[in-house]
Amino acid sequence: MISRRVTQLCGVVLLLAPTAFGQTLSQADREKGLQYLDQTRDGVVVATKGLSEAQLTFKPAPDRWSIAEVLEHITVVEGAIYSNVTENIMKAPPGAADRDTAKIDAQVFAMVPDRTHKVKAPEQFVPTGRWPAADTLDQFLKTRARTIAFFESTSDLRAHVGGQGFLGPLDAYEWIMFTAAHSARHTKQILEVKADPNFPKQ
Repeated sequence: MISRRVTQLCGVVLLLAPTAFGQTLSQADREKGLQYLDQTRDGVVVATKGLSEAQLTFKPAPDRWSIAEVLEHITVVEGAIYSNVTENIMKAPPGAADRDTAKIDAQVFAMVPDRTHKVKAPEQFVPTGRWPAADTLDQFLKTRARTIAFFESTSDLRAHVGGQGFLGPLDAYEWIMFTAAHSARHTKQILEVKADPNFPKQ
């Protein structure tokens, strides 16, 4: 009788474990995340592929970034978030059992790409000409490929919450969506540069 009760209790603990010790990533969220990573990557490619050196390095004003500088910024930020997720966030404890991931996800998808509120980039993310202008798109694509490979191969992206940003601590899934949303934000900036009346024709 005691053995049976212990077995039943162990079963209950196992059933409760995902809720008590970290939420799981649904298949729907995984598919949505992969689609968003692909979509935002493709948005950058469409906006920048085939541009000439003159077009990549054109600056609408002395205090504004060129397309090459925007690409550099996107890539550096994505690399930094990747490193933070793999080295720190994935070792962080889980969030609260009642953490509203749907609400936080929605904030990432809505607020990060919104350029109505401009934000000054931290010094470490300001473009410095790390790569030749012609290489910036390839650098971005390599970085995004690494992000996608990690996303596809990691199962417990909801199980760790940490870091600090304007949205507060995020789980690993949300940080990866943050980096994709960040590239969407700056794709809009690239399109703004291309819409400038002085943008080179070729």
